Amino acid sequence: MKTDWKPGTMIYPLPAVMISCGSEPSEYNIITASWVGTLCSNPPMCYISIRPERYSSPILKKNMEFVINLTTQELAYATDWCGVTSGKNQNKFQAMNLTPGKASLVQAPTIEESPLCIECRAREILALGSHDMFIADVVNVLADEAYIHPETGAFDMQRANLLAYVHGNYYTLGELIGKFGWSVRKKK
Repeated sequence: MKTDWKPGTMIYPLPAVMISCGSEPSEYNIITASWVGTLCSNPPMCYISIRPERYSSPILKKNMEFVINLTTQELAYATDWCGVTSGKNQNKFQAMNLTPGKASLVQAPTIEESPLCIECRAREILALGSHDMFIADVVNVLADEAYIHPETGAFDMQRANLLAYVHGNYYTLGELIGKFGWSVRKKK
């Protein structure tokens, strides 16, 4: 039996990512977000949703570029800290011993400790209520070679030990139970 609940965003799990922004070192900041996702694969597009009162919001609006940095179990503390601490009076890179890296196509820094950095250029911003949605083109992806399979060239998401966010809690991903198409693949 099911019961009615008030409408809410109960679509979980979500990625727990650190968004890096800013066009020069004095402006660099990190904001943790889980309201992120894929919009389109061709052209590659994604979105992030940020509360307008957050310190990063005017930086994002001014520059219209950012990097989505995937997070890992090893980055869990920094991921949470960067989400609950304002960049207004803190240099989050320094406080969390994170390294701002050079992106290939955007001015925003990458987070070198992240296994996968997705460079984005915002197309438009939609004011949706509690959050502004930044709709962006993915212009480049930087992948840590340590997680690229030498034979297939695929990025090993499981070995990267990525974080997921579920209703206020952080989790690592579980064991592999199948891969795309396995339910209809003919047995040999």
